Amino acid sequence: MPHLFSYGTLQKEQVQMETFGRLLQGEKDTLSGYKLSMLEITDPEVLRKSGQQYHPVLEFSGNDNDEVEGMLFEVTEEEILQADEYEVDDYKRIETVFKSGKKGFIYVGK
Repeated sequence: MPHLFSYGTLQKEQVQMETFGRLLQGEKDTLSGYKLSMLEITDPEVLRKSGQQYHPVLEFSGNDNDEVEGMLFEVTEEEILQADEYEVDDYKRIETVFKSGKKGFIYVGK
């Protein structure tokens, strides 16, 4: 089963229910070599679901001292596509390895 790393609004129960129709199961994990910045969201549907105008976005720093904590959720292939729909075009999905050694998908700034 694929894993999806959330460091922002996908951790909100309302966003999970509206995006996937269920609450996701997962565990805390850490991503090294990245830092967070903020991205202004203009998509009305994403604004409605999240209630936030600015969303965090991962930026690769290459510095192992930079870490982002979040949740590594178990999702289906179909739910990965649903997450792609939720994330606006300013994000792209890539696969990486986390501190736990598990692999999963992250959304980074384009």
